[in-house]
Amino acid sequence: MSTNQPVPAAQASGRGTPDARQLRTILITVSIALMAVIASVTGLNVAQTHMAVEFGASQSTVLWIINIYTLALAALLLPLGALGDRLGRKPMLGAGLSVFGIATVVAGLAPTAEVMLASRVAGGIGAAMIMPITLAVITSTFPEERRGKAIGVWTGIAGGGGILGMFLSALLVDVADWRLLFVLPAVLVLVALAMTLKSVPNSRETSAHRFDTVGALVSVIAVVGLIFVLQEGPERGWTAPETLISLTVGLVATVGFVAWELHRRDASLLDVRLFRERGLSGGSVTLLVVFGVQAGIGVLLFPFFQAVLGWSGLLSTVAMMPMALAMMTASGLAPRLAAGIGARSTMLVGIALAGFGMAFMALYVSIGGGYLSVLPGLLAMGVGMGLSMTPSTEAITAALPGEKQGVASALNDVTREFGTALGVALLGALVSAGYRNAIDDKLHGIPQDAADTAREGVANAVEVAGSTGPHAPDVLHAARQSFVDGWQQAMWAGTVIMGALFVYVALRGPKNTPPSAVADATDPAGAVSVG
Repeated sequence: MSTNQPVPAAQASGRGTPDARQLRTILITVSIALMAVIASVTGLNVAQTHMAVEFGASQSTVLWIINIYTLALAALLLPLGALGDRLGRKPMLGAGLSVFGIATVVAGLAPTAEVMLASRVAGGIGAAMIMPITLAVITSTFPEERRGKAIGVWTGIAGGGGILGMFLSALLVDVADWRLLFVLPAVLVLVALAMTLKSVPNSRETSAHRFDTVGALVSVIAVVGLIFVLQEGPERGWTAPETLISLTVGLVATVGFVAWELHRRDASLLDVRLFRERGLSGGSVTLLVVFGVQAGIGVLLFPFFQAVLGWSGLLSTVAMMPMALAMMTASGLAPRLAAGIGARSTMLVGIALAGFGMAFMALYVSIGGGYLSVLPGLLAMGVGMGLSMTPSTEAITAALPGEKQGVASALNDVTREFGTALGVALLGALVSAGYRNAIDDKLHGIPQDAADTAREGVANAVEVAGSTGPHAPDVLHAARQSFVDGWQQAMWAGTVIMGALFVYVALRGPKNTPPSAVADATDPAGAVSVG
C-alpha cells in the first residue's frame, strides 16, 4: 500500500478553507494560465508564411517551429506533473509561468529561426509545468460539490481556447505584425504569475518512495517517439526510415514503461493497474477520440473555408468560433446535467450529438451551400464535445488519489495531445486520399504539369489554376468538388468512430454517479460563480 499522504491546500498555505470568493480567484488564475498555454499551441499556425519569409526558412523548418512546442509539452507533461505533486503545486506553477514567460518574450524578439526553435522548446517545457498543475490545483482545492463546475470551466478553455487563440492571432497578423502574436501570452502569463503568488494555495504529496526517474525518462522517450510519427508521418511518408524507426522506439518504450510501472507498483510514476477502473480507462478513451475528432475537423475546415469558399484566414477563423463557443458553454453546463442523469449518460448524450454533427456535415456539405451547409453540424459537434469532455476529465482525476492529482492531470493532458495528433493524421490522410481519388477523373484535357500540381491538394490547385488559361474554371471546380468528396469520406469515418466510442462508453464507460443534489449545482449561495 502507498504511504503517500496529501498536504491539504489550506494547511499548506497556512489559511483556512478557501471561501467562494477565494475559489473564484483561484479558478480565474489557473484559467488565465491555461489560456496562455493553449493559445500558444495554435497561434503560430496563422504566421507560417511570415516566418518563412522573415527567417528565410524552409517549410520544414517552419513546421518544426510550430510542432516542437507541442512535442516538448506532450513529452514532459507526465514527469513534470508528478514533480509538481512532490515539490508543491504552487512553486511548480510559478516556476512554469516564469519559464514560459521568458521563452515567449525571446520568441517574440527572435532574430533567427534557430533562436525561435530554442525558445519554442523552452516554451513547451514551461507549458508542461503549467498545464497539469492548473487542473491539479482545482481538484486539490475545490470541495467536491463545487469541483465539477470548476472542471467544466477548465475543460471549456482547454477545448475552445485554441480556436479563440487562433482568432486573435489571425486578427493580429492581418492588421499588425506577426510578432505581436507573443504579446497576448506574455501578458496572460504576467497576470497569472502575479495572481498565483497572491492567491493560489500550495499543496503537495509526501512520499516514502523515491521519484520514479526511470519511468519518467522512458515515458518521455515513448511520447516523443509516437508523437513524432503522428506529426511527421504525413510529411515524410509513413514508410520512411525515420518514421518507422520512431514508431518502433515509441512502441518499445511504451511497452517498457508499462512493464516498469507494474514492477514499481505503489512506487510507480503512474500506477497502470488503475486502467482496470472504468472511470480512468473510459475517460481516457473518450478524451482521446473527442480531441482527435476536434483537431481533425479543424484541419479540414480551414482549407474548406479558404480554398473552397475563398475566405480570408481571419474570416475562416471567425467561422470556427460558433463551435468553440458552443463547446465552452456546454462544458460549463455538463456538471449540472451529470448531477441529474449521471456522468456516463451525459457522456453518451455528448458523443451522440458529436456523431450526429459529423453525419450532418457528411450529408449536406456542398460548395453551393457554403457555410450554412456545415454550421448546424459544427454547433452539434461543439455541444456534444463539451458535454463529453467535462465528465471524462472528472472521471480521470477521480480515479487517482488526491496526492497524485498532478499525475492525473498530466495523464488527462497527454491523452488530449495524443488524440489531437492522431486525429490530424488520420482525418487529414482520409481527406487527402479521397481528394486524390476524386480528382483523377476530372482533369482530362488539363496540361500535365498543372494537373500534377492540382493532384497535390486543393490549395495547390487553386494556386495553379490561374496558369491554365481557359481551363482555370474547370480546374477550380474539379479541385473544390474533389475536396468536398474527400471531406465527406472523412466525416463518415469520424461518424463511425464516434459510433464505436458510444458503444464502448455504454458498455465500459464510467458508472453513472448517483444524482447529486441539484441545489448544489444551482443554488447561488452554494455555487462558485465563474464570472
